Amino acid sequence: MRSPFEIIADIVVKKPKFVLTFVALLIITALIGTSFIMMETGSETYLDPDTPRAMLLSEYTETFQSESIMLLVESDNVLDLETLRYLERLEADISTQRYITGTSSIVSLLKQMNGGTLPQSSAEVNAIKGNVPAETASRYIPSNLLTISVITLEPGLSQEMKNSVLDNLNDIVELSNPPPGVHVVVTGEPAFQQQMGEEMGTSMGTLILVAMVLMVIAVGFFFSHVRYRFLPVGIVASGLILTFGIIGYARYSITMVAIAAFPVLIGIGIDYAVNIHTRYDEEARKSSPDEAAWTTITKSGPSILFAMLSTSMGFIALWISPVPMIAGFGVVCVIGVACCYLIALLAIPSLGIVLKYRPKFDRNEGNEGNGSSHLMERYNVAVGNLAGVIARHAVPILLICAVIGVIGFLMDSEITINTNEDTFVPQDMPAKINLDKVSRTMGSTSSLPVYVRGDNVIDIGTIRWMYEFQHYEETHNSKITGSESIASLIVRYNNGILPSSNPEVTAILARIPADEKERYFSGNTDAVILFSTVDMENEVAMAMIENFVQEIEWSEPPPGVSVSVTGMGEMFTNLIKEINIGKTRMTVLAFVLIFGLLLLIYRNAVKAITPVIPIMMIVGWNGLVMYVLGIDYTPMTATLGSLTIGVASEYTILIMERFYEEKANGLSVIDSVQQATRHIGTAITVSGMTTVFGFAALLASSFNMISNFGLVTVITVGFSLIGAIIVMPAIIIVMSRFDHTGQTPAGSANK
Repeated sequence: MRSPFEIIADIVVKKPKFVLTFVALLIITALIGTSFIMMETGSETYLDPDTPRAMLLSEYTETFQSESIMLLVESDNVLDLETLRYLERLEADISTQRYITGTSSIVSLLKQMNGGTLPQSSAEVNAIKGNVPAETASRYIPSNLLTISVITLEPGLSQEMKNSVLDNLNDIVELSNPPPGVHVVVTGEPAFQQQMGEEMGTSMGTLILVAMVLMVIAVGFFFSHVRYRFLPVGIVASGLILTFGIIGYARYSITMVAIAAFPVLIGIGIDYAVNIHTRYDEEARKSSPDEAAWTTITKSGPSILFAMLSTSMGFIALWISPVPMIAGFGVVCVIGVACCYLIALLAIPSLGIVLKYRPKFDRNEGNEGNGSSHLMERYNVAVGNLAGVIARHAVPILLICAVIGVIGFLMDSEITINTNEDTFVPQDMPAKINLDKVSRTMGSTSSLPVYVRGDNVIDIGTIRWMYEFQHYEETHNSKITGSESIASLIVRYNNGILPSSNPEVTAILARIPADEKERYFSGNTDAVILFSTVDMENEVAMAMIENFVQEIEWSEPPPGVSVSVTGMGEMFTNLIKEINIGKTRMTVLAFVLIFGLLLLIYRNAVKAITPVIPIMMIVGWNGLVMYVLGIDYTPMTATLGSLTIGVASEYTILIMERFYEEKANGLSVIDSVQQATRHIGTAITVSGMTTVFGFAALLASSFNMISNFGLVTVITVGFSLIGAIIVMPAIIIVMSRFDHTGQTPAGSANK
């Protein structure tokens, strides 16, 4: 039975123009699909929507959470009458907009304290201001140079709806004709999320451009010994377009983490194009373009497929992450490496036939003045000699490498896990600067919502429990600065006295305005207690929330009443646990998947485990480097273990396959190791360096989380090369004592 690669080779050789037309149509179709790509931010990127925690957060958000947009107003004197009248007109226009429930500012405060009208003189303004409580005044007018207007949105708005509101507000502000010297900026959490989405789109374009430029430089320098040296760059660009197209047609949203997948794909995808191009060039030296295409597809196609599948195993392991953005990174990477492999396998041999490919020069005849080939040959000899030395001192070298790896694994638990979204984004992003200014002005805006559910949350027993629990936390928890609920609202409208019966509760509720009640309870079955907290680091907040949950259990809510902590703060602190547990599980699963794949391919446990052992050490080295450099674990660096396994496995597999090929030719174990490293050393070094250049593009990102990820991935690829050239020969020497076979699997020819 003919293999699929022989069938593909037949089609390419007989109809190369048809194949190229098919690839071109595929890319054109994909280009249309790229217009459907969407950016996603917010809780959906951090929390699986099907989990109870996400459902509770969604229910709270849709029922109670009314997000606010802020107008940051700056002038020489914000209490100037002309400025106040301008703000009154502006807020009147804003109040008529859809999805806006109201506004609150110094203007509304002055009108409230002046019988519903704005004061007519500066003396009246100052007199009224003097009667405003100091705490309230400091929030709305921290100085005469700055004031903040709070615009309240309807609960449960999607980010798209918030973006529509923001766009309308920006248009209104732009057309509002403010007095000279008055500057108005729309800010707040929705504006922060909107600008972060825009910044993500810009960052993605920048990263891809930088990665492609670096690829051109890398390929131009390391790949100069072949004709059409820049062809792999075009191939990987086509693979990237195909990836974009599939994501667009699938309506799959791009997150902050998934952005980094594209430079990663460029770095890995160029590897497939370089290897297929190299093999075609090698075959073209001794046969016609048609025969070179046939041999390249049928011999290199399967082995590069094995390498691609082993890389994919590392990315597939990310799918088990409870954090959607990490799982999404894995999905994008799997789609991407498959697309890059497919385009390289079809396009390069087809182009070779159509262009009647001729090798640039024959290595046996010199290099026509080009010194790069001689340099490569000298490098081959050097790494071959190094492998010989390593083979003769295998055990001591392995012990040293293993000890460093173990130290790295021990240090891994000491690395901080950072889930603070503010530290992920560009620190000079205008929305972040404005939001920080609001926080400094209005104080901490952190809150901890506690969701209360039962058959009747306004029963006197439940009201009493809520009020007493609030009082206990306010007096015993130093992190709590205050609280609000339907219980405290009832007490406030009852002259500070807690009612003693349900009829009293009903009578008091009848006197409370509907818009106030709706903030704290809904349909008699749902209520929320909003605890205000001081600003805390995530780890401190996590400990506080854990204690909070225990205190809820200890306080014994009434029978039939469930009480749960929710909110964005709870989500981000829980993310620390998810990352800590998830990164270990993903790494272990990646090892298991790659070992299983190799066992399926080789049918030999020794061969299957041999390429995996160096990777274990590399993962440990990564942990040590992150600890030494002070790089935190984030939703991105949490993928490092699986990514390392996927990238490094290709290099170690190539070395091992060539070793068994040389051994099958009758060489001794040490000579086979030396020859394998000598023949493969240049190929994986060029491949590794082009991958490094692709990953290095991440360093240009304005998102700190992405640039830090770029730094550690560049180091990881360097470690992968060390693992293949230094550790792998030593591992082969030791493991060959347990293996008595010498054949590679059928079709798995060396690249």
